[in-house]
Amino acid sequence: MTTPAPADALRTLPDSAWDDTGPTRHVEHLVEGGHVLHFPHLAFALLPGEARFLDPAWSDGRSKNISLRGQNELRGAQGSADDLAALQAMIRRFAAQAQQLVDRLFPHYRGKLRAGNASLRPFAVEGRESSWRKDDTRLHVDAFPSNPTQGVRLLRVFTNLNRDGKPRVWRVGEPFADLADRYARRLRAALPGSAWLLQALHVTKSRRTPYDHAMLQLHDLAKADASFQSQSPQQTVDFAPGATWVVFSDQVLHAVMAGQHMMEQTFYLDVDDQLVPDTAPLRVLERKLGRPLAPRAA
Repeated sequence: MTTPAPADALRTLPDSAWDDTGPTRHVEHLVEGGHVLHFPHLAFALLPGEARFLDPAWSDGRSKNISLRGQNELRGAQGSADDLAALQAMIRRFAAQAQQLVDRLFPHYRGKLRAGNASLRPFAVEGRESSWRKDDTRLHVDAFPSNPTQGVRLLRVFTNLNRDGKPRVWRVGEPFADLADRYARRLRAALPGSAWLLQALHVTKSRRTPYDHAMLQLHDLAKADASFQSQSPQQTVDFAPGATWVVFSDQVLHAVMAGQHMMEQTFYLDVDDQLVPDTAPLRVLERKLGRPLAPRAA
């Protein structure tokens, strides 16, 4: 499978329906190959009264996202019981439509994708203060210190809900294999017993594998490298209001530069359930480093 150059990373598709009436199907090879699937005409339609939820005031102030876990657990929001029920119903409807979309786009994954959280992201990207490690305006692949994936893929569906005509602006970087080549010599094995200790102290929610340790290093090395951030191959992409895009965010280097009001649904996929498992970051890193990274804990 050929990996895309950044200028070729975006694949624009004509769909305007989430359900099975849409035309695009069997595009597993595109997302597994590192492409971002862009649907400029696939909007998430708000019902009467739901536009009021596009306001940071609904956040409880403790989290940058308002998320739905499962079908009934709403986190990160504040408001009356009736308002929260309506907000929960809106996010649940988005999650259901995202499920319809991925079932149609990726028939090879049907019954294998596991739905994670759906979320509403109400805050503006611009002006957000954070440490360099948490600064998502820097190119990175998704890897999370407290939530090891152990090699499981992160497939994400995003939709821009902005009412003021503002795009969600991304930078998309070089192919994952090139990123791995760039920093492979600087990747270090974890200290013996560290994964057990991190889990025992509840720093991590599950056991951190050598794969997770390597991915966290790639995440940090890329974000800390000013030369890489400014000079590596990359493309700026504007996702207009009403656009939806789908991507393996653990594989595609991305940075979020601007925008406000977005919906997101995460899905998890085991590497062996891919159409071509060798394209997964786990397999790429195992080839680069010459050792297994998933079977045992670090």
